[in-house]
Amino acid sequence: MDFRRELEKRTEQAEQITMRLLPEAEGHAATVMDAMRYSVGAGGKRLRPVMMYAAYELCGGKGNSVEYFMAALEMIHNYSLVHDDLPEMDNDELRRGVPTTHIKYGAGMAVLAGDGLLNYAYETAMKAFVQAKGAEREGCIDALTLLAGKAGIYGMVGGQCLDVEAEEKELSLSQEQLLYVYENKTAALLQAALGCGAALAGTDMAAKNRADLEKAGYDLGIAFQLQDDILDIESTTEELGKPVGSDERNGKKTYVSYLGMEGAKREQARLSEEAAALVRALATDGSERAENAKEFLAELIEQLVNRKK
Repeated sequence: MDFRRELEKRTEQAEQITMRLLPEAEGHAATVMDAMRYSVGAGGKRLRPVMMYAAYELCGGKGNSVEYFMAALEMIHNYSLVHDDLPEMDNDELRRGVPTTHIKYGAGMAVLAGDGLLNYAYETAMKAFVQAKGAEREGCIDALTLLAGKAGIYGMVGGQCLDVEAEEKELSLSQEQLLYVYENKTAALLQAALGCGAALAGTDMAAKNRADLEKAGYDLGIAFQLQDDILDIESTTEELGKPVGSDERNGKKTYVSYLGMEGAKREQARLSEEAAALVRALATDGSERAENAKEFLAELIEQLVNRKK
């Protein structure tokens, strides 16, 4: 497999699906719809929908119900970025090299764009029920439950809550609290991507693989954040594409603070190796499509956790 070419093909597929399922800007609410499309269309790697579709293929899924959930997950991811960038949160003026949504549309409209993306994500996911039949319809119920849970107060929002509270009150997070932030702020949506892909497939292979896929998503999320901590110290601004050393300057606790650089690297390697091994050990129906998806997903995990920027 030519991994780079395969990644480009799958990313373009996810891009087309996501943009097609977003609302067109029209009517009296055209401005917020335009802001939604701007926020999602400003770029991004589309990693979560790419991973969802790979898990779906790996588990023998057929049909197109997964497309609605791919778009929904990307809408949820981007709503969180729109709100993160607001002056009351991270106060960022650029994302992916273009003005953030609140800079282009104003803070009020950016809040509404984020709200719109979150709500429209669930509207979009529920459209899958119209076409799904039998076990696939049951899979839609499982997938929607998982997606909502991982995006909400027991998932991403919960992780963001502790992160924001620590920053506002200048709290020093314990190692346990830091892991809670990583588990929920980052790992939760990766678990949703892989778990939803399996649930939507609705096959015997999906039932066998789902727990290990979600565990791989968890490992990947923590390893991804550990790599962020490491790069913030060891990388350069030129290589990373953003200022380095910010964690130390801001007195922010990271896993390097608790484990030391070598300890953080060992834990990052352990988690990333476990995630890739879990995927490579998954059962498939033996088809070329499923085997290619498994190989692609394992290599994608390795690429993500060994990135330099």
